[in-house]
Amino acid sequence: MTEKLFDTVLVANRGEIACRIIATLRRMGIRSAAVYSDDDAGARHVREADVAVRLGPAAPRESYLNVEAVLAACRATGAQAVHPGYGFLSESLDFARALDTAGIVFIGPGVKALELMGDKIRSKNHVSSHGVPVVPGIAEPGLTDEQLIAVAAGVGFPLLIKPSAGGGGKGMHVVERKDQLPAVLPTARRVAASAFGDDTLFLERLIAVPRHIEVQILADTHGNVIHLGERECSLQRRHQKVIEEAPSVLLDEATRARIGEAACDAARSVDYTGAGTVEFLVSDASPGEFFFMEMNTRLQVEHPVTEMVTGLDLVEWQVRIAAGEKLDLDQGDVRLHGHAVEARVYAENPARDFLPTSGQVHILQEPSGEGIRVDSSLLPGLRVSSSYDPMLAKIIAWGPDRDTALRRLDAALAETVILGIGTNIEYLRLLINDRDVRAGRLDTTLIERKLPDLAFRRPGEAELAAAALATAEGLAAGPSPWGRADGWRVGARAPLTLVFAAADPELPDDVVTVRGNPSGAGADAIVTVNGGPERRTSLSRDGHRALVTLNGVVHPLMLASLPGDGSAGTTLWTGDAGYAAPLRRRTRAELLAADRAAAGRAEGAADPVLRSPMPGTVVAVAVADGDRVTAGQPLLSVEAMKMEHQLVAPADGTVSLNLRPGDLVKADQVLAVVTADPEPVGPLEPAEPEEPAASPAAASAAGTPEPREGAGHAGF
Repeated sequence: MTEKLFDTVLVANRGEIACRIIATLRRMGIRSAAVYSDDDAGARHVREADVAVRLGPAAPRESYLNVEAVLAACRATGAQAVHPGYGFLSESLDFARALDTAGIVFIGPGVKALELMGDKIRSKNHVSSHGVPVVPGIAEPGLTDEQLIAVAAGVGFPLLIKPSAGGGGKGMHVVERKDQLPAVLPTARRVAASAFGDDTLFLERLIAVPRHIEVQILADTHGNVIHLGERECSLQRRHQKVIEEAPSVLLDEATRARIGEAACDAARSVDYTGAGTVEFLVSDASPGEFFFMEMNTRLQVEHPVTEMVTGLDLVEWQVRIAAGEKLDLDQGDVRLHGHAVEARVYAENPARDFLPTSGQVHILQEPSGEGIRVDSSLLPGLRVSSSYDPMLAKIIAWGPDRDTALRRLDAALAETVILGIGTNIEYLRLLINDRDVRAGRLDTTLIERKLPDLAFRRPGEAELAAAALATAEGLAAGPSPWGRADGWRVGARAPLTLVFAAADPELPDDVVTVRGNPSGAGADAIVTVNGGPERRTSLSRDGHRALVTLNGVVHPLMLASLPGDGSAGTTLWTGDAGYAAPLRRRTRAELLAADRAAAGRAEGAADPVLRSPMPGTVVAVAVADGDRVTAGQPLLSVEAMKMEHQLVAPADGTVSLNLRPGDLVKADQVLAVVTADPEPVGPLEPAEPEEPAASPAAASAAGTPEPREGAGHAGF
């Protein structure tokens, strides 16, 4: 070991990974320096570091990707080294060179490794020349869209479009048929340019039923390279890993040794130093057949599962290797003990196609116990921005065997409470309890196949009743009754009707009616949920823990009441099923307007109104106001938390919009309206004899629609 490491290390990242690195630096006695954007001024990593420096506004290019700002922070804090975490500048060749010029150590590999492995095209060609097997495809730099289309037939369909400078599955697109390729390539380039600053693309054959297995390596500056076993990362959605585990149940010891040596060969070929990961596609049907995909020249999100089964701190070894230390273990010293599984907790709404969510953390309860580890960025009161990746935390469970690890992870997820923002916790529990997952029958397409059958639980009667009572209490304790919009009147209390928005837009909203006195010790409130039976109900609260009684049956839950906008009074977050939010006045007005706009539309006809699926930024507008469009034609794209969502015309018609790239939009904001073409008028038919006019009742019975206002949305 060296006698002297670094005095100060700057962590050029944010979120849970910055917190995790800072924890190791503290244990090693090294002063930590954090950096932050305006959106992260109150973030956990800022609070936990010894010193913190502002980089700039929220936009990553003006803060975390701003090399000059990070260098200035190094000078201000006296940092002798920079740990880049993952994402942002972690694999930036220009950043590594700038640090070298400034005399600051980059805690990562050298320039040669970054240059070769940071470009998927070059890395694939390079390792192939060193005997590492690669996936068939076209990997040539500088190919235009037209050239990629021309060579695609030689690769074969289905194929995968991949950004050369990318990672983490971003910008990757599956193309089933040749005619789909021209429409997908521009989107892939735009995402690649936005995420990585390089829109170079290449094509790979899509391997059926593949497993994604990666090998963790460590290499020092003295020529020693070892691997620390593999991680199974096959549970992915849209090429983003969701659940990772170590070791893989697919590999036997002989295959583990072969794939590990192939990873070490790839590292040796670029004189690699530090911690790195070599990713392989492995055939589920033939585990002995594996193909190099890429090398991640950084720490991986899933590194904790390797730490749990090896007992090694990878961040500590990154720091020690960067300081010139020699590895004090060889390959024969590496032993894998037990099994570890990691679940990524995201700010997203699984019921709405996993669209990112944002908001404030009002209740936080993180798990603990035997074999449980939590790497988290969360704090009570933390506001989650839509400017960055939606990952909030990682929950990791270790056990002496895989079954124990999975059971502990399920229990830990059940114990986790993050109220105030939508998360994927319920989805994670459904996934790890799937029969195929429990049996180890994994592949990279499993999640997509399973999703249609996953049933997300809606808030139940007890949760909705509690939310309604708490809302009513908030209204009763509000400002002067003369200024409230809750139905207050002199005399008997008017019934209060609340509409709670369903998390899944395809499902009807929940309607709860409250009669009587909802506050006080007496159970004298009557609650009706979705037209069901009347329930005598009471609510008692101790902080965020609450007990709601329905007809004498007590139900415990977690509940938070937040200030409202004067129409509904509060927003409630209840139970592990997510949230129930009373519709605000403006939201309800927009829904009524949408109902009116849709009135008269034929049953089954497309909705002409296109809304933003998430809060974000308009990144592309493909048409102009007043343009003639056809069904399925791309109109514009919205990006949030590194996810791009494309909106297309629902029907042939004329589009109305008033947006430009760079505009910020809210969730459910109307972005465009497509006025459908009128139905063609056919040849006149002979007139039928007129019949006597029907009465309104008869017309209604015959199915003639009567005028309606706001159907489906009950009033307050």
